[in-house]
This record gives sequence, C-alpha cells and structure tokens, in this order.
Amino acid sequence: MKRFAFIIHPIEYTDVSRKFKFLRGVSEQGVERIIKFLPPIKISKITGVKSEFSETEGYFIAVPLTTNQMLSLPEDFVMKKIIKAAKMAENLGVDIVGLGAMTSVVGDAGITIAKNVNIAVTSGNSLTVATAVEAVKKAVDIMDKYLDECNVVVVGATGSIGKVCAELLIEDAKNMVLVARNMERLKEFKDKLENKYKRQVYITSDIKEALKDADVVVTVSSSKDAIIEAEYLKKGAIVCDVARPRDVSKDVAKKRQDVLIIEGGVVEVPGDVNFNFNFGFPPKMAYACMAETMLLALEGRIENYSLGRDLSIEKVKEIDAIAKKHGFKLAGFRSFEKPVTKEDIERIKKLAYCF
Repeated sequence: MKRFAFIIHPIEYTDVSRKFKFLRGVSEQGVERIIKFLPPIKISKITGVKSEFSETEGYFIAVPLTTNQMLSLPEDFVMKKIIKAAKMAENLGVDIVGLGAMTSVVGDAGITIAKNVNIAVTSGNSLTVATAVEAVKKAVDIMDKYLDECNVVVVGATGSIGKVCAELLIEDAKNMVLVARNMERLKEFKDKLENKYKRQVYITSDIKEALKDADVVVTVSSSKDAIIEAEYLKKGAIVCDVARPRDVSKDVAKKRQDVLIIEGGVVEVPGDVNFNFNFGFPPKMAYACMAETMLLALEGRIENYSLGRDLSIEKVKEIDAIAKKHGFKLAGFRSFEKPVTKEDIERIKKLAYCF
C-alpha cells in the first residue's frame, strides 16, 4: 500500500485555536508571534480511503503559519517551513506529499520543495481544475442556463489553476473575460488563447467592471483578502470560488440571495474515511487538492504531479479519469460551510429571474 501526507496551514488566525484551545481570545498579532516559531506539526492520521481497486492511508501535517504570514514573511523563511513539513512526511514513511492552500503558491509552486525531499510532491491543482469546471457546468445546468449564452469571467486568470480553467471553458462560453493584476502577463495569456482557439478574449485588472455583466465567474486568486463584494454581481450570477482564503466576501451570502455562490474543488472520497480532524466539511468530503494526493497513492503513481505555474490540460483530464476510476466524485454544492439545497436553488432562481 502506498501512503500519502497532505500539508495544511491555518487559513485565518482563528483557525489556530481549533488545535490550540489555550490561544482562544488571543489577538491576531499575538497568535502570529507565537506560531511563527513553532515547527511543523503532525495533525492527524487519515484512514479508510478505499476504492474498488486499492486503498491508502496518510497524514495531515500543518505548517503553523497563517495566510497573512505566508504572504508577508520572507519567502525563504516560509519555504524552509514548508520543506521541513515535507521532510516530516518523508520521515513518516509516506510515498507522496500534497501541498495545500498557500503552501502550493509560495515560491515556484512546489518545484523547489520537490527538489529537497526524496518523495513525490503534488499541488493537487490538476484535480482542483477538473472538479471546478465540472461544478461550473453542473451549476449552469441547475440554474437553467446554457454556457454558450453566458459571459464567463475568470479571476486570477494568470495563475496555474485560472489558466487551465479558462482554456477548458473558452470554447463553450459566449464571451471570455480574464482578470488579473499583472496586465503584461494577462495580455500574453490572452494572445495565446486567441491564437489557439480563434476566439476573442477580453482582459482587465478591474474586477468590479469585469463582473457587472458576468453570468459565470470562476475565481481563484491568491489574495489574502476577499476581492468580490456583494454589489459587484448581477442577478442570477453563478460564482465558483476555488480560492483559499475565499475570494468572495462573506457579505455576499447575507446581502445577495439572488446569486449562487459555490465552493470549487470539493469531492466525496470513497471508503470508510476518517480524517480525524475537523476542517469544516461533512464526513468523507475533501478538497480536490487533497483528493489528488490520495488518488496518486491509490493508483501507485508515485511521481511529481501538478507542480509549477503551468498545468497541462492532459494531466487535468488524466487525473479526472483516475478519480472516476476510483469512485471519487463531485460533492454536493456547498457555500460558506453550508450545503446548497434544492430549496436554496429554487429561491435563488425565483429572486434572480423575477422582474
């Protein structure tokens, strides 16, 4: 049996108190001062991941740095912390380690980490793309829309996930709008897409402007703060938020009952799975990046996968096929830690389509 580990970190400083209850009530600055000097921590053992063909087990390992610290501390300092966590995984005897949340964003997206350990490494981004695109298409259908009549916006379009999401959706969309901060990189990607697919692509760095006519939004920025506010979205918009931390403000859930916000990249894992750690999901559900790491172990594909800033469509399709083989499937829609019910969908449609 091949085994895996998955590296996580606290998204917000309040997440730290879920593991260290004595830090409840401590300020953000106080928490960050304390955890900055902590070594990687083995959080839990994951058991019961079993498909028709094989089984695996693994561990959650935490890098005790918040998202804010990941982005604000010196890159070398953060990279050393992540490498130490990967070496802990290696010492636990696993065959492959996955990089979660910002640990797959810092530096060169996993390449340096892979060079510093003797086990395989993946960011899990290929399956994240596959499940996000599947979720978008399912949401479009449920909302009684047609993708070829939709204006599709990809926020964070120059990142590894954003690029491939755009490529997988461009041929089906009515219009494609790409949003990113770096206009030079954005223009390069626009030119590539237009040359390859013979479709006009629109680009902007103005999120508010891009979203005013958006029917479908895939958002996957690496921002530490929410960048999509309630007033940015049109009635009936579908937003698939793949980013962690979230790109969509929590205010959207309160103020906009006429839009559908779903979490991208959530899958149901086969077997009698026990994560032995609460990361906010119901039993058996995991982020796609976690699932990709499990899948590579189940399949015996002990190799570096989904590393660097340029994912390949071929790998996205390959890992999607492996997921289906082993019985991993898109989980039901979730929005801000809650399931999206049929009643929710009907309410959104009623509010969105009444004039």
